[in-house]
Amino acid sequence: MPGNVLVALDGSPLAERALTYALETFPDAALTTIYVINPIDSVIDVEAGGLPVAEDWYDTAQERATEIHTTATDLAAEHDVALKNVTEVGKPAREILEYADSHGIDQIVLGSHGRSGIDRALLGSVAETVTRRARIPVTIIG
Repeated sequence: MPGNVLVALDGSPLAERALTYALETFPDAALTTIYVINPIDSVIDVEAGGLPVAEDWYDTAQERATEIHTTATDLAAEHDVALKNVTEVGKPAREILEYADSHGIDQIVLGSHGRSGIDRALLGSVAETVTRRARIPVTIIG
């Protein structure tokens, strides 16, 4: 059984299912959740909302990260598990892989997709990239 498990979160229902899976499957592992703030999202937000959105994008992203980690911590508490929560900034797949490599992670768990429709097609699949490039086992929850 893995000793250190990394669960990637993005606020989607599948990410929550991935966390539940990790909590139930690896009850004795040290669990870390990671949320990645993707600067590309700020460009999309600016296109949709204009300059006022651009000025506040990072603060808004940090607030979202806090909300996601709070939800994860509450879910873990229901399983009597303490989580380590991490927020990184960058391309999600790259940040997940770099964190795993540099922190002794034995297993990665993530949802099969967080985005839907055109966003998923345009931005690529984090789950696919992580699965192809990881040097450790990856569990994809669909």
